[in-house]
Amino acid sequence: MLSNTVMSGDFKNEKHVPVIQVQKAVKGEEVKVKLSVGEEIGHPNTFEHHIAWFKLFYQPEGFPKPVEVSTVNFSAHGEGEIFTSYEAEVSFKAEKNGKLFALSYCNIHGLWESEVELVLE
Repeated sequence: MLSNTVMSGDFKNEKHVPVIQVQKAVKGEEVKVKLSVGEEIGHPNTFEHHIAWFKLFYQPEGFPKPVEVSTVNFSAHGEGEIFTSYEAEVSFKAEKNGKLFALSYCNIHGLWESEVELVLE
């Protein structure tokens, strides 16, 4: 999706890669997607080292570019013993198959990306 400034990897071996799980994908109905980081290997959540946000993009077949679906910000990184969980559920309507792209941003290690095919029933 982006230039070499964005890293990717296998989420089972890397704690920064956003994981995209399509929960429900029916044409014309709400597509439900779960996003997470640190599914296999947990990511720190401290003021000094944390995931700041996720972004989800959808590129329908035949459309020239991805469209932003959602931005999820994580703001509690241990202040007052409160920690944000790096998970989010996102819903949107889709009429076409396509690709989902997710970005996550680590305040130390930068941008990370993953993608999956969206196949509607």
